[in-house]
Amino acid sequence: MSGLAREVIKWLQSLDLSVSVKYPKRDFANGFLVAEIFSWYFPQEIHMHSYYNAPSLPKKIGNWSQLERLFKKHGIDIPKVLIDGTMHSKPGAAILLVERVYTILTNRAVKRTPVKHELDFSDNGYQSELPPHARSTASQALKNNLAITEFDTDPDQIFRMQKAQSILNNHIENRRKEREENPERFGIRPSIGQLTPRKLPSVKTRKSQQRDSLIYPMDSANGDERHSNDTVESGQVHFTEIQVKQLNRNEQNALRQSLYAAS
Repeated sequence: MSGLAREVIKWLQSLDLSVSVKYPKRDFANGFLVAEIFSWYFPQEIHMHSYYNAPSLPKKIGNWSQLERLFKKHGIDIPKVLIDGTMHSKPGAAILLVERVYTILTNRAVKRTPVKHELDFSDNGYQSELPPHARSTASQALKNNLAITEFDTDPDQIFRMQKAQSILNNHIENRRKEREENPERFGIRPSIGQLTPRKLPSVKTRKSQQRDSLIYPMDSANGDERHSNDTVESGQVHFTEIQVKQLNRNEQNALRQSLYAAS
């Protein structure tokens, strides 16, 4: 009964079940023991000759279908994801289901530390405790977290592919975190940009650059920045005034004649 709370173990032993619970993940998968537990509290509605203690998938589906009708009739709140996780022997699903049944039938809470994301039936917690070299590969992660019986109970092929893709995405994300936390193990060398010290420009330099970008805009014709002899001193900008001489009429005529002769 590894994983079950102490008070839940005592409660199961007091029910004198026909099958001794040794491995909750395996023993509660077909729903037979769950039906036997509820038969003590609903003897008029549960007849054990209608349930089969067999590991085949059709027997599992039949047993759980009858139990789900009972749950719906009496308003017993057991999530579908918890039932599916138990039927497909997902890690931790059977323990959570039995403890939930214990709380519903005895009206007593289980003394256990709250688990974050308790309905995420995967081996992520177990994998995180292993050393990096012993953790699952992508194919092993699919094998551990996706039961073959799920392909038979889920007729929608797209839904099955989404399950597999979700497992692969989670595995890739975990590997990415490992590479960030321990780059030496993966032989990752820092790039030149990472080795280069990052130093932000001073506030005075940034303000001067912003002021210059406003004073000397980019020339739209050649894309070069205009240059000037203007200087910036003590926060004041000094401009040089350029005097343009206007040609009189005689000078303009002479200029035209010289251009005409040159052409």
